Amino acid sequence: MSFTRRQILAGLAGLTVVGLGAGGARYWLGRPGDTASHDYELIAAPLDVELMPGHATRVWAYGGQAPGLELRARQGELLRVRFVNRLPEPSTIHWHGIRLPLEMDGVPYVSQLPVLPGEYFDYVFRVPDAGSFWYHPHTASGAQLGRGLVGPLIVEEREPTGFRHERTLSLKSWHVDGAGAFTDFSVPREAARGGTPGRLSTVNGVHAPSVELPAGQIVRLRILNLDNTLTYRLNLPGAEARIYALDGNPVTPRPLGRDYWLGPGMRIELALRVPEAGAELALRNGPLRLATLKSVASQDALAGDWPPALPANPVAEPDLAAAETLRFNFEWAGVVSANLAQGAAHSFWQINGQAWDIDDKSCAERPIATLRQGRSYVFELRNVSQYQHPIHLHGMTFKVLASNRRRIEAPWFTDTYLLGKNETAKIALVADNPGMWMFHCHVVDHMETGLMAAIAVV
Repeated sequence: MSFTRRQILAGLAGLTVVGLGAGGARYWLGRPGDTASHDYELIAAPLDVELMPGHATRVWAYGGQAPGLELRARQGELLRVRFVNRLPEPSTIHWHGIRLPLEMDGVPYVSQLPVLPGEYFDYVFRVPDAGSFWYHPHTASGAQLGRGLVGPLIVEEREPTGFRHERTLSLKSWHVDGAGAFTDFSVPREAARGGTPGRLSTVNGVHAPSVELPAGQIVRLRILNLDNTLTYRLNLPGAEARIYALDGNPVTPRPLGRDYWLGPGMRIELALRVPEAGAELALRNGPLRLATLKSVASQDALAGDWPPALPANPVAEPDLAAAETLRFNFEWAGVVSANLAQGAAHSFWQINGQAWDIDDKSCAERPIATLRQGRSYVFELRNVSQYQHPIHLHGMTFKVLASNRRRIEAPWFTDTYLLGKNETAKIALVADNPGMWMFHCHVVDHMETGLMAAIAVV
């Protein structure tokens, strides 16, 4: 697939700025006044922030903040985002979890050319599913995500859901030292294991913040793991909390329980019954406090029953009786390129014996599997390693069916599945979106050291 620079620069004409918010410009496109419109100019640029007290860190921000500006759209409508690159290097935007046309997927040399410094690109696509999603580059991912280029994308349901209050909590750990300077985003010995961890945990860009919630209300908490590497063992001791959605897709509401493992790229939506004013709850990663949820006085009447289950997204149900089964082994390779002295990449991981080379722009021309459009498939995912891998598929949504390591009582739809060590899981999908789609681990330095492949739908 080839591209011209004119394709990169082509954009919507005649846009007029009507207001500014949180560093991004919001546009009105001349649509009828009774139709919701959510359109943004999203500028990526360097920004000095204080991550470590008393020290400035030069991050890379979307819309003047890191994590980036929260974008919102309504289910079924077009989202139009003009991405403006004011960084010192090329970049793109991938819309994680959104089912969209290939040319909007943001993968360089597969769906588009990288957007060069000083250029812009218009992403225009319809959002078919409601839920919590996010966006990030697919160029130099370890460094660009590591510097702060991540942000939430919230797609609102068409009709009211029964939730009157909500909060978005973006989780990210930063690779910085005590003076706020960036450390290595990927260390080979860590990339060959569980991934290179950050040092400083943040929620919405702040370390251990206090988040105020209205007393007596049921609040929808959208929790997004925007980290390069870290899997969070989320827990809320002493809280009344129920799970309403996983990775943008509704589930039958159930208690949160003791904890939930949220891998990189994954999202969870909770309904939290906020206790009386003055009470505090700890949002934790295992024993470590991520944030304090503080109940403050509210003028609203006390909440009644829990809201009903969220409406299902229009995802095609796979035909398991007619499905073809494909098997994928995610395994450790431990191979180091002989050209490391010339700056070539490490290759520690592979899928079915093939390691993705991030420096080879032709890798996508050799898909690991070719699916026929409209047919159903079962993928058997086998983790032949001692480390977890959040496996993410672009362009399509799949259904989790079974696992040899955990009990799957109610299959659910998702775009990212946390594959545990030595786990074999089965997922199913309808190959309903033509294109060349990335299939990879979302521990970013696993992806960049081989754990990625392309899947063609023709």
